[in-house]
Amino acid sequence: MMQRSHKYYRIMQTGRSSVHDVLRNKPKLFALISILVISALALPVILPHATHPTMIYHIILHIISLILAVFLSCVSILAYNRNRNARMLLMMFGFSLLAVVELLYLFHSTANIRDIIVPIVDAEFSHLILLTMLALFGIGVLKVSK
Repeated sequence: MMQRSHKYYRIMQTGRSSVHDVLRNKPKLFALISILVISALALPVILPHATHPTMIYHIILHIISLILAVFLSCVSILAYNRNRNARMLLMMFGFSLLAVVELLYLFHSTANIRDIIVPIVDAEFSHLILLTMLALFGIGVLKVSK
């Protein structure tokens, strides 16, 4: 019985270390995020527009931007978990908002959603997200460490 539990523990450690290996290895993390984003968007976004030569380039541009934004969000989340300081938290939220706005732009470019207008300021919602993202980055850069 003791050998069986030891074997189970070793398997759990191997699985846990492989996850930590991916999280520490930036190229592997980037590859994993790329595969996940492309897999998730292939059917609803890429395939319906694959035959439109000019449209597919626009979509690919937004998918690459989304992959980079998600990757930077993940890296900033990992950095915040290590350091736990306010600057990292602001950067994490900024990159996460960048991923959200890129997703909105992607779906807008494929006509899956229309522009969302905020009536009070008569501005597109994506522009307000970008402004918030820039404000978070600015505060994070200008924040004085104590």
